[in-house]
Amino acid sequence: MLREGGGDQSLREHLIATAERLIAERGTAGLTVRAIAREAQVADGVLYNHFADKEELLALALRAHVRTVGRRLGEPPRAAGEGTVEGNLRAYIAYGLALHIAILPAFAGLVQQPKVFTRFNELPNPMAEGLGLRADLGDYLRAEQRLGRLAPGASAEAAATMIIGACHELVLPGVFSGSPTTMEQIPDGFIDELVTTVVGGIGP
Repeated sequence: MLREGGGDQSLREHLIATAERLIAERGTAGLTVRAIAREAQVADGVLYNHFADKEELLALALRAHVRTVGRRLGEPPRAAGEGTVEGNLRAYIAYGLALHIAILPAFAGLVQQPKVFTRFNELPNPMAEGLGLRADLGDYLRAEQRLGRLAPGASAEAAATMIIGACHELVLPGVFSGSPTTMEQIPDGFIDELVTTVVGGIGP
């Protein structure tokens, strides 16, 4: 039906969507052309009529996965001056944790496939399409500084890096140990403690 009604481009999109679904369900480790073709109900060789190689297909599917996760999560808070800084930072951290939990396992499964990373990096960056969380958080903090709600001499970049780094720290160990982290496993009070440390600092 795809060949007859949708043309080559529709079949290409179908293959990307199939690979994306498999990545979301199983991750990328061990994902083969045969598994993708079987799930898409096409012959193995059909993939090579639409992609230069397996790496191109996986890179496109991985990009689609990142964008899907971003759409599902929605956008983090962006309006400086609304609510409280503490409340907004809690929302950013919760969003960042959910984002990392959803996408890092897919990237970790490609550690032994550098060609996929190369192809992925050649594509338009999905993290620049509303998902550049560290840069977005830095922009938010600078806006709060201009409003006088944060110390003008503080480094927004350093604070944003610390927050996003904390998200990595909580999620990455589980990814590489084979026991992916869930939101339920985030220590109670961690988000509040991180917000308090960022806003209040650690000086005397």
